[in-house]
Amino acid sequence: MNLFFEESGDFKAGVVLSQQGEAYQVELQSGKRSKVKSKDVLLQFTAPTPQQLLEEAQQIAQGIELDFLWEVAGQEEFGFAELGAEYFGHAPLPAEAAGLLLSLHTAPIYFYKKGKGRYKAAPEASLKAAQAGIEKKKQQALIQAEYVAQLKAGQLPEVMKPLALQLLFKPDKNSIEYKALEAACNELQTSPQRLMLTVGGIASPQQLHLSRFLLEFFPKGSGFPKIVIPAVADLPLAPVQAFSIDDVTTTEIDDALSVQTLADGKIRVGIHIAAPGLGIKRGDALDAIARQRMSTVYMPGDKITMLPDELVEAFTLAEGKNCPALSLYATLDPEDWSVISTETKAELVPISANLRHNTLDDLVTEENLANDAGEYQHKADIAVLWKWIQVLEQGRMAKREGFGLRPEQNNRVDFNFYVEDDVVTIARRKRGAPLDKIVAELMIFANSTWGKLMADHGVPGIYRAQGGGSGGWAAKMQVRMVTHAAPHQGLGVDQYAWSTSPLRRYPDLVNQWQILACVEGGVAAPLVAPFKPRDADLFAIVSGFDAAYSGYGDFQSNMERYWCLRWLGQEQARQVEAAVLKDEILRLAEIPLIIKLPGMPQLARGTQVKLDILRWDEIDLTVEARLLEVGVAPGADAQQLEPPEEDEEVVEELDAAMDMPHETVEVPLEEQEAGAVIEPDSIIQEIKPLTD
Repeated sequence: MNLFFEESGDFKAGVVLSQQGEAYQVELQSGKRSKVKSKDVLLQFTAPTPQQLLEEAQQIAQGIELDFLWEVAGQEEFGFAELGAEYFGHAPLPAEAAGLLLSLHTAPIYFYKKGKGRYKAAPEASLKAAQAGIEKKKQQALIQAEYVAQLKAGQLPEVMKPLALQLLFKPDKNSIEYKALEAACNELQTSPQRLMLTVGGIASPQQLHLSRFLLEFFPKGSGFPKIVIPAVADLPLAPVQAFSIDDVTTTEIDDALSVQTLADGKIRVGIHIAAPGLGIKRGDALDAIARQRMSTVYMPGDKITMLPDELVEAFTLAEGKNCPALSLYATLDPEDWSVISTETKAELVPISANLRHNTLDDLVTEENLANDAGEYQHKADIAVLWKWIQVLEQGRMAKREGFGLRPEQNNRVDFNFYVEDDVVTIARRKRGAPLDKIVAELMIFANSTWGKLMADHGVPGIYRAQGGGSGGWAAKMQVRMVTHAAPHQGLGVDQYAWSTSPLRRYPDLVNQWQILACVEGGVAAPLVAPFKPRDADLFAIVSGFDAAYSGYGDFQSNMERYWCLRWLGQEQARQVEAAVLKDEILRLAEIPLIIKLPGMPQLARGTQVKLDILRWDEIDLTVEARLLEVGVAPGADAQQLEPPEEDEEVVEELDAAMDMPHETVEVPLEEQEAGAVIEPDSIIQEIKPLTD
């Protein structure tokens, strides 16, 4: 006797070897033996052989017309043998019964399984819907195949052009377009980014990196809605002629300086900060724009401003205008350059000049200042400021050493990026030049003084603090943002509140509101300040700023790395000089490109080496190189490529205070995040490929 039975969802046939109760020992054609329960047996037959039954059943099943079978079945539940008698017109033979069962089992849209060998015809509406779905899938498969063919031929299907960014960064993985892109990539053995660049969905690797960033941080676009420029109340006109010192491309001019000699011989230095806080109010439409962005985004050759251009133009400290400003005046004794008193006021400040580093750096040198050499605007004012800031710096260094830290190092080389017509210029610029120091020290002085002003009035603000934390040395020295006055040990100040870049950084705008409340409200400042003590919204701002600023910083680093790679191709740089940062991590001498060289022999930090650049990839931002020769051992010159580890956070915070570019054009050095001690993991993170 032979059995046709169901096992694990499959239909099988075999010869019965024995029977014991409700179970059969069955041998299959393959020789395998199975134990089959009687409840799983569908047919018992003596002829044909099990193998012949299966073969004939398959042929019969293929010949059954499902639409006709569905009509014959009616709407009542039935057994396959009952339907077989009606369909074939006679009691079905074993092969016919098995073939019918196979046909019923493989047509779930026509027949619903109700039990062993029992089925029910699907309702007509359900059947038509299922058939329509199958037809749709067939059409989609044909369309997908056509898309794949076009992609493989180097053409981007029209329907995929507006979806290019979404397909790369936020795809609907069930869509035909994504499946076609994925299939084409698999067949071509490439990545979606590379294929999209090949077919023109993305114009260039630069656009790829920018688009990824914009889709994450500016999904609705980086443009601004229409705005109304806010009116500013009448302000007194300051009796000064102020001047700013910025990079040639800077448009958001936040700070300016002035010098007056008083009748009694004392010196009055003014630090004038653009005052959008006089027009923007907490909670208004402009505040919503600034708070959503949190900061201006910088990249070589471009930027995405925090505030609309027309608003920036209304408040930037532009030459030839009387500009609303928050001014900090320091009265000095020129005998020892001690600070006699300070005063803060809101006023209109006449801006006589916007001085630029590219025209002054070669003139305003320490040697020329010492010899009173050279001719340039505000020469006498700059000479006075130079004398004062040296005293300020010495005071900071003494306090820094009092915190147990070593003196700052000023032998680091910075890099400025300039991009024009897709050609990049990377210019080296040694930090510590007089103009850098003047701006840095005066901004640190302003941020520290205003931080104390808020604390003395019981008004909360957003402070930068370093030191005094818990954990290891690195954790203790991590720069963090807090809402109360706390020391910044690296800078050597008792408190440090970002306040000098309100056009391009939201915490500075918040602090400006708080400082204005101190000036206008006096002892009532805690009652009139926009943010009250322990205001939960202030903590939310700190958290939101940290997240946005970190993302912006990562993007800036990636774009700087991209332009470094472009520079390699542009200059046809194949053999280059580099210096060891740590272990297998090196940095090129001519550009700030950090690379990892696996397998490199262990060399001392600062060792000079020569590399052969083998290849680089502008998409995943990787570089391959090999070591050609080892040169100069660590020395004073080698240190210029990287500051001592414990000073890295302070270097970056000083960048911030200088309000000058650091490794990219027009990035205020004040914008650079302080807080990362250079360790191998942090450097490797910087060179991590930009891939999904």
